[in-house]
Parts: sequence; C-alpha cells; structure tokens
Amino acid sequence: MKIRIDLKIIIFLILFYLTNQIRIYLIILFFCIIHELGHLFTGLALKLKPENIEIMPYGLSVKLKTNPEDVNKKIGKGNILEVKKIIIALAGPIVSLALSIIFLYIDPIFITKQDAVYSNILILLFNLIPLYPLDGGRIIKSILHIKYGNKFSKKFVYIMSNMIMIILSFIFSIAVFYFQNIAYFLICILLWIITLEENKKYRNYMKLNDILNDE
Repeated sequence: MKIRIDLKIIIFLILFYLTNQIRIYLIILFFCIIHELGHLFTGLALKLKPENIEIMPYGLSVKLKTNPEDVNKKIGKGNILEVKKIIIALAGPIVSLALSIIFLYIDPIFITKQDAVYSNILILLFNLIPLYPLDGGRIIKSILHIKYGNKFSKKFVYIMSNMIMIILSFIFSIAVFYFQNIAYFLICILLWIITLEENKKYRNYMKLNDILNDE
C-alpha cells in the first residue's frame, strides 16, 4: 500500500493562514479525514484491500483494490462490486451524520461544540452533492451501472457532473462576492480540478471503447 501527500495541501494551508481561516480549515480537514476513514474501514469490512492512500487538501483519498470475485458476480447489468461501492460511499456521510449528532450532546475537548456539529453537517451535505467522485456522484454512478450498464452510467455522470459544476460555479461566485471569503473560491477551483481530471478519464474511456468497437 502506498501513502502519498498532495502538495496542494501546502498551498491551501498558506492561503487559509494568510486569510486567518486556518483554524476552521484544520477542523474541517480533521473531520474530513475521519469521514474518509469511514469509507476505508467499511471497505476493509467488505474484504477490499487499500491500494493507495493520498492526503489531499480535502482529507484522504483512498483507492481500494478490486476483488475479481466481486466482478464475476453479476447483479442486473452490473456486479456485486457496485453494491459494495454504494455501501462504501454511504459510510462516509453516515459517519459525518453520527458525529454531528454525537457532538450535540457531548462537548469536544479541543474545539467548540458548534464548530464540531457544523463542520460535520457541512462535510455531510458537501459529499452528498451528486458530483462524481464525491459520495453522491459515486452512489448515483453505481446505481446506474447496476440498472443500465457501465457505459450509460459513465456518460450520465459525466454530463451530470459538468452541469452541476457550472451551477456550483455560479453559486460560489455569488458567495465569494457576498461573504468576501476566499474559501468558496478555493473550493470551486478544487472541484473544477477534480471534475476536469474525471472528464479526461471519461474521454480516454470513450476513445478506448471506440477503438475496441471498430476492431
């Protein structure tokens, strides 16, 4: 298993420090890591092994190895692996929801109750945005994969993610102007980077698919 650190996290730390928002960023980053650990431990419970773990500006990025046996077990037009992906994607938001409820009744040690509750609610809602590869996008993609197949699910999620990013860009632009907060700008830039990377993967998939169909 490989463990890497995305150097963009240094840029985020510097920018949030210069704008006096380093405290809230570190709180959210901490709970994002716990959120991702929910995905990781659920994957382990489902007998999937971690291939690599990367520390990102928004927490952890965990890639799990595909079990060949899961791929061979069909369910609809997908396979049992897609069911596991749905369960794993749901695990993170469930962890964030559980933490937000727990901190309503238990005072955290190093931060305020308000920061703990609001941070986890924010992480919960953010990850349920139907934008791939956020949890909401992953859940939709796997459900569509099972019902309509891999190609349809990829195309639908590709279109959906780009449309949502256009809408979010408009919302974040208003938020930056209204609240005068650089955090909204940074989040928007980060989401666009992620979306453009997924767009590239989708286009490569379509090119490969076209080549195979031509043969």
